[in-house]
Amino acid sequence: MTFLPSLGYGGQVIGALIILVGAFLLWLVIRYLITRSVTRVQNGYTVFKSHQFTWAQPVLRPFDSARRVQRAETIGGLLSSVAAGTIAVVAILMAIETLGFSIGPILASVGIVGIAIGFGAREVIRDAFLGFFITIEDQYGIGDTIEIGDTVGVVQSLGLRITRMVDEDGTIWYIRNGDITKVGNRSQGDYVAPSAEAAASTPPAAERRA
Repeated sequence: MTFLPSLGYGGQVIGALIILVGAFLLWLVIRYLITRSVTRVQNGYTVFKSHQFTWAQPVLRPFDSARRVQRAETIGGLLSSVAAGTIAVVAILMAIETLGFSIGPILASVGIVGIAIGFGAREVIRDAFLGFFITIEDQYGIGDTIEIGDTVGVVQSLGLRITRMVDEDGTIWYIRNGDITKVGNRSQGDYVAPSAEAAASTPPAAERRA
């Protein structure tokens, strides 16, 4: 792709700059749309409750403000990061090609580096991937009492990688989302606390961890 061929290499530089500026403007538009959508979800706008958005009802159902805000910010941040990365990579490759360089070797090098990073960061990617689905499916959120393994506590924060919860002893637990294979949510179901006799026969959490 060559702009203003009469200018020679200067036309190629101008073309590359136009591509980069266009990509930046596109990113501003996408960021505005994402920010606007996140704000509407945080404010609980009823437009998202129409039948066209039935697939998103688990995320958009009524819940407390802090939980709704964090969920919307998490999803919005992920969408913004993906959009920014995609636009940046495509724009840079197009600009390099416009300057007359071959992008074939660059793509090959990027592929090799990507594979190496993927192997080295596979646990981080797995945590973030599962954290996204925990968020989008509304498996649990801030304020919920959940049970993960032998740990029972109240969720304080939910991120893409880490779930933070506090148990009845006041201990704060940081649990990687990739390590969660089964979780029980006592706040979403009809949980019934055990009777006094059963509670008395059950050792406290501190003794179970000892």
